[in-house]
Amino acid sequence: MTTIIIIPTFNEAENIAKLLRDIVVAAPDVHVLVVDDSSTDGTPDIIHRFTLENRHIHLLVRPNKTGLGDAYRAGFAWAIERAYEAVVQMDADGSHRVADLVTLLDVANSFDVVIGSRWVKGGKIMNWPAKRYLLSKLGNIYGRLMLRIAIKDATAGFRVYSRQALENAQILNSTSQGYVFQLENSVRVSEAKLSVQEIPITFVEREFGESKMNASIVKEAMLKVTFWGLRGRILGHNLFIK
Repeated sequence: MTTIIIIPTFNEAENIAKLLRDIVVAAPDVHVLVVDDSSTDGTPDIIHRFTLENRHIHLLVRPNKTGLGDAYRAGFAWAIERAYEAVVQMDADGSHRVADLVTLLDVANSFDVVIGSRWVKGGKIMNWPAKRYLLSKLGNIYGRLMLRIAIKDATAGFRVYSRQALENAQILNSTSQGYVFQLENSVRVSEAKLSVQEIPITFVEREFGESKMNASIVKEAMLKVTFWGLRGRILGHNLFIK
């Protein structure tokens, strides 16, 4: 398959060069699109230098920082317009290992969606404080129960979608930002009855830069999941896929 990795960035100058170098070595035939939200720390300049050296690396600079969901939707639209057959979501901060990327790509031909999962047997998390670990664990349990989905790591941001899966799940019609963007798409994937495989990964907390996770993102996720869950039970039909 022709495959492209979508990597959103905002002020990731300390991380992006190593990630791109590692991807080029491990998966030289895979293309990369970095979607940068007008970083102020020189991130776009670093990526631009890579684009000059490697025709598989691309840069899309957005004029404003409007959220993770918007960045991914812009990247997905760019990839669909250019007829890529598989599209990968991957973080820029080093939390998603390139070794696990290779494993996900190895099975991507066999499923509509492949998810790098922290919460299936064999999945691991490194260097998280107990509070963050519990927040993610309980958030996933709550999301699965409220939204009635089987995906164990419904908030995972490390995924491979086939182009057909993006279209069938109507991912470009999603509206969420931040943490809850992944949850919305997990529901869309489930409602579209796509084949999903969760692969255990080792998630590593970033070494450089600041996490984008904050209390407002968590609050948004809790409120939306609760609203969606109650709405789905009251209406008795799909939330997103009509």
